[in-house]
Amino acid sequence: MKIAFYTLGCKVNQYETQALSERFAALGFEVVGTEEKADVYVVNSCTVTGIADRKSRKLARRSKRMSPDALTVLTGCYAEVGADDLKGVEEIDMVVGNGDKESLPELIADAVGARGGSSSASACAAPGDRDLPDGVTGLADRARAYIKIEDGCDRSCSYCIVPAARGKVRSRELSDIQAEARALVANGYKEIVLTGVNAALYGGAGGRGIIDAVDAVSKIGGDFRVRLSSLEPTVIDAAYAAELIKREILCPHLHLSLQSGSDAVLSAMNRGYAMRGYLRIAEVLKRHDPLFSITTDIIAGFPGETEADHEASMKAINDVGFSRIHVFRYSRRPGTPAAGMPGQIPSKLKAERSRALIAEGEKSANLFLNKNTGTRRRTLFYGSDGSGMYRGVTDNGIEVRQKSAEDISNEFRDIRLDSLYI
Repeated sequence: MKIAFYTLGCKVNQYETQALSERFAALGFEVVGTEEKADVYVVNSCTVTGIADRKSRKLARRSKRMSPDALTVLTGCYAEVGADDLKGVEEIDMVVGNGDKESLPELIADAVGARGGSSSASACAAPGDRDLPDGVTGLADRARAYIKIEDGCDRSCSYCIVPAARGKVRSRELSDIQAEARALVANGYKEIVLTGVNAALYGGAGGRGIIDAVDAVSKIGGDFRVRLSSLEPTVIDAAYAAELIKREILCPHLHLSLQSGSDAVLSAMNRGYAMRGYLRIAEVLKRHDPLFSITTDIIAGFPGETEADHEASMKAINDVGFSRIHVFRYSRRPGTPAAGMPGQIPSKLKAERSRALIAEGEKSANLFLNKNTGTRRRTLFYGSDGSGMYRGVTDNGIEVRQKSAEDISNEFRDIRLDSLYI
């Protein structure tokens, strides 16, 4: 029995797909690529934007065209919040929300066994009712592995549907995180990425949060480094950042979501901080290492965004000196306060502002690369392209390529950075 997985969205979804793949393999399924004909196709969906929803439906329909008799399953965040809408998509046989994602192997095995009858199912457990996954033994990338330390979000950003899709905050036990990291390092992984829906919320109010997770992983020993996938300035501040970056095992790179450089827009988004506080965090990081890499997300065209607000975001890119930004055009999400806000921005203007932000982000990225040119950074090489060129990533997040006569896959090297560009 062959099963294939499509994964959309965040690193948490990627981690969960890997965990599911390993469980299906243990049940005797053959996990194959999405270009192959399979008996079961699973779309692990995202619902951050309407575009993500459409992609999920498109992939389900594509799967059915490839293999009309296959069982097509849609799970993940879109399945959680859009189950009623998905009932009308005839190509989708099962809709399984996040609350029952952990039960997918059993649900699918039962459905496959009952294909002579009904194969439809719809999960009813709420997100957060299920325990977090037990962990994974590895990912496709043999150098970098993700560990999901947290699920859920209790913040109330006005544009975001994720709390409804992912439920309350749940944190894994430190001992479980440490055991998973130990197994991954023993399997040869050299970079451990700690991730979560809102990883900065790890541990709740009773501890030091994600610092505890970093400290637990650092104690296992071995030649590896730790990277954090994303942190929210709604949770951490400059003082917390200063304490966090004392951990030498941590890469000098943080993805710190900004969303807007305008205090007025940040307030409308209910982000819980102002630009001044964000800049304090950036100052702490750059003081620790002038070549500290800060990456971010910015939303273009939030309801009510004026030209002055847009210009404030453009200015923020330069003030912080981001090494990379992801720009998203605002997309209405039913069920969120922002969807009903006045001052919805026309699509054409959102596109114009998005292009301007992307262009400014590319300038900032080039400036960051120029500052790194001629320096030496510890780099982890992932593998060869077959021509003797090896791709790698520096500790501060710069993607590099280097020619080598010897196999340096999954090896650390201190290299001089030359001819950097994007």
